[in-house]
Amino acid sequence: MSRSLKKGPYVDEKLLKKIEGKKPQTAELIKTWARRSQIAPEMVGFKFGVYNGMKHIEVLVSEDMVGHRLGEFSPTKKFQRHGGKMQKEMEQKAKEGEIAAAQAAKGAADAAKTAAGAKK
Repeated sequence: MSRSLKKGPYVDEKLLKKIEGKKPQTAELIKTWARRSQIAPEMVGFKFGVYNGMKHIEVLVSEDMVGHRLGEFSPTKKFQRHGGKMQKEMEQKAKEGEIAAAQAAKGAADAAKTAAGAKK
């Protein structure tokens, strides 16, 4: 459910104080825990360190981000991968393919070197 138009967007006051009077080009990383704060047009160009529960993730605010929340750009969960036997087999085949391609490239390079050495 969205916030009422009468109330307006929620922007953390402390966050606005931190960017007040600063220029985006010269400002350094601004650390914040206010993930629920909406991105205002005044924040464009600033770098925020948005806390995800473990560390601050750097977010460079662009014009496209205005109206979204800061927390949307700092994921709280680390995606491992979808597992299972099939996934493991697919990864193994891909790895074998990469190794075969690397060996073929190495063989071609060695053949080129020996051909160049034979010309001398």
